[in-house]
Amino acid sequence: MKDSLLMFLFALFLCSGMITIAQEWRPAGDKIKTQWAGKVNPSAPLPEYPRPIMERVTWQNLNGLWDYAILPRGSEIPVSFQGKILVPYPVESSLSGVQKSVGGENELWYKRTFSLPAGWKDKHILLNFGAVDWRADVWVNDIRIGNHQGGYAGFSFDITPFLTAGKQQTLMIRVWDPADKGFQPRGKQVSNPDGIWYTSVTGIWQTVWIEPVNSGHLSHVKTIPDIDHGTVTVTASGDTKENDLVEVKVFDHGKEISSGKAVAGQEVLLGIHDVRLWSPETPVLYDLKVFLIQDGQVVDEVKSYFGMRKISTRKDACGVVRIQLNNQDYFQFGPLDQGWWPDGLYTAPTDEALKSDIITIKSLGFNMIRKHVKVEPPRWYYHCDREGVLIWQDMPSGDRGPQWQTHNFFNGQERVRSKESEDNFRSEWKGIVDLLVSNPCVVTWVPFNESWGQFKTVEIAEWTKSYDPSRLVNPASGGNFYPTGDILDIHHYPDPEMALYDGSRACVLGEFGGLGLATEHHLWVNDQNWGYVEYKNSEELTNAYIELTEKLKKLIVSGFSAAVYTQTTDVEIEVNGLMTYDRKVIKPDKERIRKANLEVCHSLSNNK
Repeated sequence: MKDSLLMFLFALFLCSGMITIAQEWRPAGDKIKTQWAGKVNPSAPLPEYPRPIMERVTWQNLNGLWDYAILPRGSEIPVSFQGKILVPYPVESSLSGVQKSVGGENELWYKRTFSLPAGWKDKHILLNFGAVDWRADVWVNDIRIGNHQGGYAGFSFDITPFLTAGKQQTLMIRVWDPADKGFQPRGKQVSNPDGIWYTSVTGIWQTVWIEPVNSGHLSHVKTIPDIDHGTVTVTASGDTKENDLVEVKVFDHGKEISSGKAVAGQEVLLGIHDVRLWSPETPVLYDLKVFLIQDGQVVDEVKSYFGMRKISTRKDACGVVRIQLNNQDYFQFGPLDQGWWPDGLYTAPTDEALKSDIITIKSLGFNMIRKHVKVEPPRWYYHCDREGVLIWQDMPSGDRGPQWQTHNFFNGQERVRSKESEDNFRSEWKGIVDLLVSNPCVVTWVPFNESWGQFKTVEIAEWTKSYDPSRLVNPASGGNFYPTGDILDIHHYPDPEMALYDGSRACVLGEFGGLGLATEHHLWVNDQNWGYVEYKNSEELTNAYIELTEKLKKLIVSGFSAAVYTQTTDVEIEVNGLMTYDRKVIKPDKERIRKANLEVCHSLSNNK
């Protein structure tokens, strides 16, 4: 009886705590929302481990309600705060519970406390940020410990020296983001959203977490497959000593099939017998365990995975350069994917929501996604790896200043950037490549989109190819065009058209379509919506879409090796998505669209 009473009182205590948290947070504003907005748990938003490509068993999620303040830039450290914000949803989003603009004249401050589990005593504590947009300064227990500049890749600090024994720890973050008034990569973010430009995003927008490690530990694992030789190389690096070793074990359905060792930071070469290839049709993944060994003892262990796949080009019998997957001609077809959400903006409401777009895209018969001027959280790429979809990864664009310089190739023009802007671009682009280099789904790097901040195209494309020769480089989707990289990419709306051809590179249609349909009760605003071409109902939209695919199939014979349809979803007032912005309606007829898409994907006959 006594035990039952104690259990009842404990449950009542937990319930009252949850009610208190719910009272402190609710979605802000009156805009449309996805079905997953109602599944957000303010006590534990996005509870999944955020980095599946390098996973530790022991960790602590710091997502949840933090204090926040928006203050003029240069203000002193705040003593009091203005309210609660739900991390990791951007402050401008509904799910943050705030939905306020910040702007370049202000700074966003965050604060929270946390305690360390008793079992973490004598460990080094890593503080990890999935992504913060854009410049972040970090304090632990009122000590400024470091900063980071870059909105799309993660960063970490060893906060061990700054922790206080036996007490709650205080964490404070200051964020500054000049949005479209600065040179930084920002993609579609602008201060005054309109048309194809969307609401700015400021601050923490991916998971924050801590994890205990030894003084020697791993911080990066890179896997590169080689299907021609039946091998994979694994390079693990981190805080290591000169003679530390890395041991790697490969598992297939739980059975160890290969292992090897190397000095930390050197490649471990592993043979994979009876290779099962990764593709959208058969997304086979092998599991990895990576161990750091010091003085004969294992001091760190992480889990990872990889896929055996190859992306390349070659000339076919007609002299057309074709993109190949696993040494077979393979037509890639998929949507332009902005990755925006009406309730979370840059951040999906839940992991289920993050995965749902991928599932829908696959169900519509596509085999590829072009991630457009945005980088997703690592779990999105994990889902792409698991579900089997090819990814073209754009660099988020920025620095669209007024100065131009003209080149002779195709009358190309490039932006003139400051040294600070160029250096920042290179740093952030390298960070993005490092972040995604081990994901088999990522097959193409796209440094530039059209002329949006495009500069030193040849130099950037050649650096990208030399840094990661295992993937294709599409130097400038939609031009301006230069004789570099693996791909010539043109845009043409709405109908597909081969306006340029290059016999030495694969030719692709990087954007076309944009067929619009405004769907009542699923709109960001009730008027001023637009698409490149607008239709009145689903049947009209479906017929127009199928007509475009019929034209596309004829151009594949002429030389196209891939195509990207605009786009996955509506975004704000842009209504040319295959789905509404809230993901509640697939606008064209699903079965007719799927049949047409599969015919396009199978047009080169190898990927049936």
